[in-house]
Amino acid sequence: MDFKDKIIDVSRETLDSLNKNKKPFLLVVILALIFMFAVCWIVFFATVRGPEQVMVPDVEGKELTTALLELQAKELYPKIQMKYTDNPDDAGKILNQNPESGSIVKAGRRINLTVSRGTILDHVENYIGQNYDDVKINLQTMFTGSSRPLIVLAEPSYKSDQSEAGTILAQDPPEGTIISNPVTVKLIVSKGAEYENTRVPKLTGLGIKAVLQTLSSSRVVFDFKSHIAENGESEGSVTSQSKDSSEFVPNYTRVDAEIALPKKQDSDEFIGLFNAKLPDYPYAVEMTLESSKNGVRETIVTLKHKGGNVTIPYVAQKDSELLLSIAGRIVARQYVE
Repeated sequence: MDFKDKIIDVSRETLDSLNKNKKPFLLVVILALIFMFAVCWIVFFATVRGPEQVMVPDVEGKELTTALLELQAKELYPKIQMKYTDNPDDAGKILNQNPESGSIVKAGRRINLTVSRGTILDHVENYIGQNYDDVKINLQTMFTGSSRPLIVLAEPSYKSDQSEAGTILAQDPPEGTIISNPVTVKLIVSKGAEYENTRVPKLTGLGIKAVLQTLSSSRVVFDFKSHIAENGESEGSVTSQSKDSSEFVPNYTRVDAEIALPKKQDSDEFIGLFNAKLPDYPYAVEMTLESSKNGVRETIVTLKHKGGNVTIPYVAQKDSELLLSIAGRIVARQYVE
């Protein structure tokens, strides 16, 4: 038998053996495949395994640099938000954190930190020469929502002066005083030159628009009363005033005036008398009366008044709202019906 015949015989024997052991062979192949699949599964999840879990450290009340180092040691990353506070000593410290300390999170997680920027002001500013109402509103706005405003204005003292009424003449403590705790600022405010006199303007016989134009430039406070026009009186005009137009009176003296209202109001515009009760002011403040309808505002008049009982004649659309404001703040409302 030559070599070729030997190879053929060996091949036939091998095939016969495989045919006889067919089931064990398939079982081995299946087990091998399952083993290979399991190995691949383990290797895959070992490769994509997430980062390890860590405990969030407590950094509230600590300096920012210290907090960052502690977070870095845990492989956590900060997301910083700055905020003003009432306490100057809080500057640069962590006010709060999210997630809270002790929380278990994955490494690489962002931790929200609120950091104090310190106080809005660290010293008393110079208020001399400014208008008292403006300073008061600015400070109220600055410390809106603050439980402990750093600057509180004491009730001011008023003094006759050539400066315009409401001008701050002096302050205590002075400009530059360092603020470490809330400071009460005392102010001396001008109430104008009391000795100056002004001539009483003539309103008798004037219509509403002419009256409003006169009031805008007058240094006399008029207290209006109204009645329905009668005996040939001109509707919507001033019928009398308590002081003659030839008289000189101290600035912002109160003068009574009577106005005649129409017997029947127009269907579109309404003539009336705005009434409001305000605090008495130590000096005349600028007031603005506006009408508002469908979100549109129109100025009726801007004048100076000393508060108390405020009465202003007006012409406005029906179903509108009248708004009286001082230094941009609404102090009284009235509906036109």
